[in-house]
Amino acid sequence: MANDLLLVYSSPGAVDLAEFTDWYDNEHVPARLATPGFGAVARYRAVDGMKPDWLATYEIRPGTLDTPAYQALWENASEREKRIMSTASTLDRRVYSLLSDSWADGVGPDRGPAPVVMAVSMSVPPAVEPELADHYAQEHFPLLLAVPGWRRARRYVLTAGTAAKFLSLHELDSEAVFDEPGYKAAMSTPWRNRIAAAASGREKRVFALHKSFG
Repeated sequence: MANDLLLVYSSPGAVDLAEFTDWYDNEHVPARLATPGFGAVARYRAVDGMKPDWLATYEIRPGTLDTPAYQALWENASEREKRIMSTASTLDRRVYSLLSDSWADGVGPDRGPAPVVMAVSMSVPPAVEPELADHYAQEHFPLLLAVPGWRRARRYVLTAGTAAKFLSLHELDSEAVFDEPGYKAAMSTPWRNRIAAAASGREKRVFALHKSFG
């Protein structure tokens, strides 16, 4: 069964960044990795000059967040965890179900965590959703995955949280891919422009890897 994705945007707020990082890396994430249902976890820091500052991605088996083991994490949380989570200026949790997962030719999980990720979310009218799926499968993802340095493209649908309905999550070798002619071409096709005109709530973020876990 394909993994779901727990995606969390965060900003530490009044908490010192060093303490926020120590808590997240050495307390918060390890507790979740020890909980059944959690797989790979990665933390990223924004490189696009936008807020929130941080992104964490957790691969989870469907239903993990409803288990007693997961719910007990908050019940048994340390005082530091409760303080930091209650004072963070942003703690935006979203859960997604996987729709598709595509790798560039010759690239696979053995390459390790990607140095850069791009997350793009949007909604479209229900009547446009089939065309959106066709656009990603037949044109957009194939064009992007042919760009040198573009590793992987996954597509998700939101199942919990407040956000646009669809998410595409891209793994990249570096931000240099955005200067590639192939990327610019993929972002300017008539089909892509037609989809963009119908989209609402579009959000595009770019992050660099801070640390991977698991």
